[in-house]
Amino acid sequence: MAGSRATDYNLPFMEYLDNGNLVHLKWGFDNVQGNITFQLTVNTTGWVGFGFSPHGDMDDADIVMGGLGSNGSYFADYYSIGEKMPEKDEEQSYTLLSMIENDGQTIMTFQRPIETCDEKDFHITAQSIKLIYAYGATDNIKYHGKFRGTKEVNLLNYMPKTVPPDARYLSVKVDKITVPSNKTYYHCKVMKLQDLPTKHHIYQIEPEIEHQEVVHHMLLYHCPSFVKEPYDKPCYMGEIGDACFGVVASWAVGGRAYELPENTGIPIGGTQSGTYYRLEIHYNNPQKKEGIIDSSGLRLYYTDKLRQHDVGILTTGVFPVSYMMYDIPPKAAEFHSYGICNTSLFSQLVDPIPDLQVFSVLLHTHLAGRKVRVGHFRKGKQIDFLGVNENYNFDMQETVNLGSIKTIKPDDEIIVECIYNTSDRTQSTMMGLSTSDEMCLAFLFYYPAINITSCTSRPNTTLLSTTADQIAEYQSLMNALPQVQYISDTNYNSSVYRYGTVRNVMGTPTAACKSTNAASRLCTSWMLKAGGIILLLLSIAVM
Repeated sequence: MAGSRATDYNLPFMEYLDNGNLVHLKWGFDNVQGNITFQLTVNTTGWVGFGFSPHGDMDDADIVMGGLGSNGSYFADYYSIGEKMPEKDEEQSYTLLSMIENDGQTIMTFQRPIETCDEKDFHITAQSIKLIYAYGATDNIKYHGKFRGTKEVNLLNYMPKTVPPDARYLSVKVDKITVPSNKTYYHCKVMKLQDLPTKHHIYQIEPEIEHQEVVHHMLLYHCPSFVKEPYDKPCYMGEIGDACFGVVASWAVGGRAYELPENTGIPIGGTQSGTYYRLEIHYNNPQKKEGIIDSSGLRLYYTDKLRQHDVGILTTGVFPVSYMMYDIPPKAAEFHSYGICNTSLFSQLVDPIPDLQVFSVLLHTHLAGRKVRVGHFRKGKQIDFLGVNENYNFDMQETVNLGSIKTIKPDDEIIVECIYNTSDRTQSTMMGLSTSDEMCLAFLFYYPAINITSCTSRPNTTLLSTTADQIAEYQSLMNALPQVQYISDTNYNSSVYRYGTVRNVMGTPTAACKSTNAASRLCTSWMLKAGGIILLLLSIAVM
């Protein structure tokens, strides 16, 4: 063993950042206003690097790099402004605690405040964060080549993904289907799951992907009772299974296994044993490759030890396909689309409606999407966000746990805002299913489960009697149109309301830092005000 003296740090959380288990991160913290300690173990005796990135790449990344060379340990805080060698940060916010080489591995342990007041440091919050890593074979820090990667992790509200050795699971997959040489292809398999005579809970969802390069996202839907026959063919061709839209499990590109909080589970079996389910796989094949035979799907881990709460997944946002045309104009640097959900309408299909406790969210757009935000309104005023991604990445879509449990009360409103950039497009972009089309969806994971499956909307463009020459004018006209809201339940009953209104979504709160004197600095965050701290600590305690 070489390097600075080893210390037994109390670091309860751990994740492998790569698929080969060569890059191992441990971390821990005492409270959300103190320090956070990291220990990075990498299978190399060269330099190692670790950082936080808004996009999952080098742009605007906050990075530390170090190692153990012939002259001892080296370590520094860097800031990257692009795909080039990072620059040393003038304010070194990270402290090296130990640097060890042991059995061909470099173990770098370091610490930083959770809240720093350096504008070049990444702000750690109770939302998931894109972590990046890189390393080299020598102590000469240079281009990392293929030895790099990214993974999205919620550091402050971490939930370990563990599967016991005797775990039972259902494998829900397509079987050797031929993927057409189309840019976009949706395949659907309607089937029954294994017969479970009593109620069980799904507690973890894991992708089983055979062709990573073309599988874009997968959804498993619960079918209404009138779907009684299996089939295995292209989606949305007028088959009865098109009515299966109650989301049971989901995965999207960039995501990994998702484990639900220990007091929650997605119900299967029992009275639902005869139910059919529809597995939908979206294949994205921009290079139009031929001869791909695929058997991808989802692995659903389940238990008969029922948990406290049944989980439901509510689809919100812009209704994907409608007779009402909705085009996003080309050459737009920033275009806003909105889908609304007024939960007061739920009572038309389900009564009574309990308070819904939202704990996770999966946000979804296509290639033009840049930001997605889910506003939460009560009595006409915004009280919170149910999800925010200011740096949306089409190749990094993952179900993330919120920093606290959010309560949706009857009569609350949900507004999903998607911001697109079509600067490089010469034609309008439609709302639709193709990868070159756009979507604007937020899948909200909540408990207790109710029979509502989706609550989406579209602006009523049939009332658009004028045209606009300017993008800003068109944006204003679209936002002023009445929103037609569509609400569906588990048995495909629906309700339509034609007079929804888009409310103004407030700016995303950001950290504010204030210097009190030359020697003392105070950093505050919207998430860490008194109420936010209590909610965060409570959520960590109960999950």
